Amino acid sequence: MSNKSTIKCPNCQHEFEATDAFRDEVQRELNTKAKEWQAKKEEEYKKKEDLFQQQLAEALSKQKLNIEESIKKTVADDYENKLKLLTEANQQNEEKLKEARQKELEFLKKEQELKNKEAELDIQLQKKLNDERNNLLNVIQKQEQERNALKFKEFEKQIEDQKKLIDEMKRKAEQGSMQRQGEVQELALEEMLKSTFPFDIIEEVGKGIKGADCMQFVRDSNGRECGKIIYESKRTKAFTNEWIEKLKSDMRA
Repeated sequence: MSNKSTIKCPNCQHEFEATDAFRDEVQRELNTKAKEWQAKKEEEYKKKEDLFQQQLAEALSKQKLNIEESIKKTVADDYENKLKLLTEANQQNEEKLKEARQKELEFLKKEQELKNKEAELDIQLQKKLNDERNNLLNVIQKQEQERNALKFKEFEKQIEDQKKLIDEMKRKAEQGSMQRQGEVQELALEEMLKSTFPFDIIEEVGKGIKGADCMQFVRDSNGRECGKIIYESKRTKAFTNEWIEKLKSDMRA
């Protein structure tokens, strides 16, 4: 399973690798780019507004100059003509000023609409950033949970293996201890028989050979063998008749 995830900047379209080490850095970089983009837009709007005001002032100044020149040219005309021209010029001027004010209002309206769209875009951007951040946190949290679950299962498996190993070691230790106890008991039996019957031959039955623990070859006063006794010792709390049948079987072997 891959532990990597990426997030794309909605402004520059650059992709970042989102990990535990880089998550905060990605967030800070996205916030910085969003603020830089917003500042750039505000500067563009201000330049447009300043240009419009400058053009408006130049138009008014040029228009006023034209009116003054027109008045100067008609100074020689009669008073009524001058008054008529002046009245018409003022009316035209008012209409143009009214038109200019209307255009300015339209510009301000569009500017406000653009600002509203900017605010809406900023809200959407913040929402998208929050969603991406939450998704990233969910992915990281899920990966951490999966890793922890796997580690926990590995730990449980190790504990179970250790328990099995300990049980096996205990079993082997108990088995070895019982075997040593049996060997000591056989030696003690042989020593007891040798000391009790010094003229008889006491032989140990070899380990791994099916049969009794030891054999006593009974001899008479002339040293001739006149019988054989087999022994099998048990270290137990209770007697069982099966041992008799086993001993008979060993005698026939």
